[in-house]
Amino acid sequence: MATNGAVQLAVVEGVLERITYANEESGYTVARVDTGRGSGDLLTVVGSLLGAQPGESLRMEGRWGSHPQYGKQFTVENYRTVLPATIQGIRRYLGSGLIKGIGPKIADRIVEHFGTDTLDVIEEAPKRLIEVPGLGPKRTKLIGAAWEEQKAIKEVMVFLQGVGVSTSIAVRIYKKYADASISVVKNQPYRLAADVWGIGFLTADRIAQAVGIPHDSPERVKAGLQYALSQSTDQGHCFLPEERLIADGVKLLQVDTGLVIECLAELAADPEGVVREAVPDPQGGPPLTAVYLVPFHRAELSLVGQVRRLLNAEDDRMPGFQDVEWDKAFGWLAGRTGAKLAPEQRDAVTLALTRRVAVLTGGPGCGKSFTVRSIVELARAKKAKVVLAAPTGRAAKRLSELTGAEASTVHRLLELKPGGDAAYDRERPLDADLVVVDEASMLDLLLANKLVKAVAPGAHLLLVGDVDQLPSVGAGEVLRDLLAEGGPVPAVRLTRIFRQAQQSGVVTNAHRINTGLPPLTDGLPDFFLFPEEDTEEAGRLAVDVAARRIPARFGLDPRRDIQVLAPMHRGPAGAGNLNGLLQQAITPARPDLPEKRFGGRVFRVGDKVTQIRNNYEKGANGVFNGTVGVVTALDVDEQRLTVRTEEDEEVGYEFAELDELAHAYAVTIHRSQGSEYPAVVIPVTTGAWMMLQRNLLYTAVTRAKKLVVLVGSRKALGQAVRTVSAGRRYTAVAPRLSGRIPVGNIT
Repeated sequence: MATNGAVQLAVVEGVLERITYANEESGYTVARVDTGRGSGDLLTVVGSLLGAQPGESLRMEGRWGSHPQYGKQFTVENYRTVLPATIQGIRRYLGSGLIKGIGPKIADRIVEHFGTDTLDVIEEAPKRLIEVPGLGPKRTKLIGAAWEEQKAIKEVMVFLQGVGVSTSIAVRIYKKYADASISVVKNQPYRLAADVWGIGFLTADRIAQAVGIPHDSPERVKAGLQYALSQSTDQGHCFLPEERLIADGVKLLQVDTGLVIECLAELAADPEGVVREAVPDPQGGPPLTAVYLVPFHRAELSLVGQVRRLLNAEDDRMPGFQDVEWDKAFGWLAGRTGAKLAPEQRDAVTLALTRRVAVLTGGPGCGKSFTVRSIVELARAKKAKVVLAAPTGRAAKRLSELTGAEASTVHRLLELKPGGDAAYDRERPLDADLVVVDEASMLDLLLANKLVKAVAPGAHLLLVGDVDQLPSVGAGEVLRDLLAEGGPVPAVRLTRIFRQAQQSGVVTNAHRINTGLPPLTDGLPDFFLFPEEDTEEAGRLAVDVAARRIPARFGLDPRRDIQVLAPMHRGPAGAGNLNGLLQQAITPARPDLPEKRFGGRVFRVGDKVTQIRNNYEKGANGVFNGTVGVVTALDVDEQRLTVRTEEDEEVGYEFAELDELAHAYAVTIHRSQGSEYPAVVIPVTTGAWMMLQRNLLYTAVTRAKKLVVLVGSRKALGQAVRTVSAGRRYTAVAPRLSGRIPVGNIT
């Protein structure tokens, strides 16, 4: 059996029939292979089959074993593809969707025409494909190009196979570097983490180790420190205290503290590395040394400078409001809207129309929307140019309905370009006298900076939002920083709940939760609790409530009107697992409809999906993290699916890009910010114990217009209401605005 101490690997050849499970992160795959023995039985193979596609003939080396549930199986150590030799094999191979432009029907036609010479023809004389009935010059050319690209990608995949890089990432590496892919991976693997979306430091590090880069290489340590800072921005921080960054670096890299300190000093000396600066401790302790990635430091300085520039502008693009008779104006307004403003609403209207920058905040039912409508009505009455925006498509739509004027997303308003640059900025400001941005709690540092930069001197900027909600998904907490005590930005907080809103269980309970009181769950027509202590059962019950019970009782559409909001992504009641269950219930598989398996997910026409990264190349002005839509078409031949977004834009995705999409029947509460749904279902379970905080539950409840159903444990609900989030984000916008950070203390 053994030769020189090594175990002899068994060899199996067969055609890959289907992939039943694939983990995109680890590459672990479970697949069924036809070994051609004629019995019709398929062999189960497990292991890393990165890049292998159904229809391909594989030569696999590995070990035989047995699974207690699934029986005999083969564990693959390594494999290579071999081109099929039989007509049936060639037909299956070409019809698998491997080559763009060839689906099952066209594969049949090609194989019928060329027989066993088919693959030689495509390889050596692709122009001959025009001989096949129904194949024109355009498609023939496409097939030839797709074949060449597939061969090149395969070469990269074979090289990356040993280091566990997933198929989709191998495709991205190839698309980024083309023929230089293998050279970059071998010689500059840490470039991948910066250049290729989906590759973080950990994957790049694994590749670097495989190609022989030393564990204590300064290049590795510097890349690791930048990765640690990048991870912290994903958690909402604009910087990390130096001591914490060094400790994180030592833990991540498993190298000496001295080496980390040396490499951090080298990064700080590099203009494109990191920035070190003394800032006040957000917790009130002695000053600390903040370490920033360069773009976040620039954005903080820029945002603060732009806000001050607007506040101090000598021009006023709405001068007519400086000496207006407000009692008359409010009387005219009441005639227009049919309702009088409360005193604090009047203050907000006056502030927005007389001051260059203002903030309006408050919870649900306190009249924020009516106040915004009043501000817009008065501004329009004076012929002011008003521009309305919000961070998400849904929020923009709602703002438009409220004011009767066009509203767009902030991204569309600024016309963000590939690379993130905006068409509108300080040199080319927006042609607006008043810019109103709703759901401003969602504005992260980078987007807020781009927005404020584009407001013309003398124009007015009004930011509207609920500061008690979760902060933005991206780094920073801009709305809270602008509202900080001692800052220069004037603000009004609406606190009075109007009588009509008091009749809503959703509004009443949102305010109860926000003040630390448990929600009322008995006897209300629009707020329910389904008690279930077991986390797994709670997940199943949440699916039943969303897919069956609410539609049956309230006549709501489970795809359009009902949103499941989970505290976490993982776990039995997490968004990931619930998406699978909800898809089975709402968009089940049908034999007459095509579907595409990608990684561990299956995409079907009718699926509710969300974009999970900013992609400036897609759509008219990019498609952004959090955009939701429905799959409207899926073309197996063209390897493409189409999504209609909530902004009514048709956006196409190549199959290789499907890791940019996730199902959205259930989303995490963080991802639901800025959106509003007729009904929300919220699993609240002890399985999400670490995430259960008051502002998380408050944000979830305030997403509902008409109906909230909580599913889960009373104990977990109590924990969420009692726990105030202690974790403030590391950001220095507030002390910069108030002048507590002197200019010039960058080290």
